Amino acid sequence: MTPYARRGVHGQTVETLARRVLSGELPEGATLDLVGLQAELDVSLTTLRESLKVLAAKGMVDARQKRGTFVRPRAHWNLLDADVLRWQFTDSKTAGTDDGLLHDLNEVRGVIEPAAARFAALRRTDDDLAALDAALEAMGTEGDAAHAVAADLAFHRALLAATHNELLDRMEMVIESGLAHRDEIVHSSSLGEDPLPSHRAVVEAIRAGDPAGAEQAMRSLLDQALRDLGRVHGPPGRQPATGVRTTAKDRKTS
Repeated sequence: MTPYARRGVHGQTVETLARRVLSGELPEGATLDLVGLQAELDVSLTTLRESLKVLAAKGMVDARQKRGTFVRPRAHWNLLDADVLRWQFTDSKTAGTDDGLLHDLNEVRGVIEPAAARFAALRRTDDDLAALDAALEAMGTEGDAAHAVAADLAFHRALLAATHNELLDRMEMVIESGLAHRDEIVHSSSLGEDPLPSHRAVVEAIRAGDPAGAEQAMRSLLDQALRDLGRVHGPPGRQPATGVRTTAKDRKTS
């Protein structure tokens, strides 16, 4: 999906407003000064309103008579939206507070991808295997960090597609933004293990029609991914068992 920032003035306005909301510069409950924002961003009122409609569709803002346009509580945001995920990872990377997001990503992958590998082993077609093999070939080709990230994302897209489950396939949108962020961290360093053997093991189990083997191979792959991230970035922060999310300030002081 093309980032909004690459879609002209409208897209840049969406990105700017979204990141202000995510950073807390525009806090929950804040009423937006549309006239002031229009002047500050140097955009037309139409562009500003159309940009706010995008954020409203993602649950981040709303408008009411007499109150105007305001930032909605985080509980109402569509956190699984591909753009919202990407904005969160970009904002957290800039602020140095991405531990919680990376931890959440690891848990989500641990739930989804082993099961996806199991289904893929039962349902894969020749085309699915060809897509997985192409991703493996790309992973084995020399290239820069961007090349490694693209090859890894292609592999995980192909894995989800091989489940032939429409909803699992759409989980690509949930996983991809966070996985790209994680890959950028790992593949920009030389400290990670060679990812090819663990990915190949998943494909071979899928090719053999071995669901239990494919699931276990994917769990081993995810274990390696977590070790690699720990070497390069430090282990992702774990949230309290009560389900209360720690803030960046809490993590620094704990």
